[in-house]
Amino acid sequence: MATTIDDERLDAMFAALADRTRRDIVARLSRGEATVKELAAPYSMSLQAVSQHIGVLERSGLVSRGRHRQTRPCRLEPGLLEAAISWIEESRRAWAERMDRLEVHLARLQDGEAR
Repeated sequence: MATTIDDERLDAMFAALADRTRRDIVARLSRGEATVKELAAPYSMSLQAVSQHIGVLERSGLVSRGRHRQTRPCRLEPGLLEAAISWIEESRRAWAERMDRLEVHLARLQDGEAR
């Protein structure tokens, strides 16, 4: 099976979201832009460590940094999250259909045994 750009982007996004701190940062950014200093406030880690987490999120396409005077606020890029939601929904639908077919098959087997 060939890997597509979308697959690579989803892989990077899911890998980035595998870390709790990065998920927290994404959740915080869902409420609006924030500086690295603001994002670092709740954690007992250095600004550099938080910057590294933000870098992972940037490389995955989930976060971008803008320019505003002397600061570079971080912002959430929801497009990739929408692609992930779509992928998850397609997978959920496919598995639901498989489970429905299995249920029908098992019911037929039980009916056959009952005769």
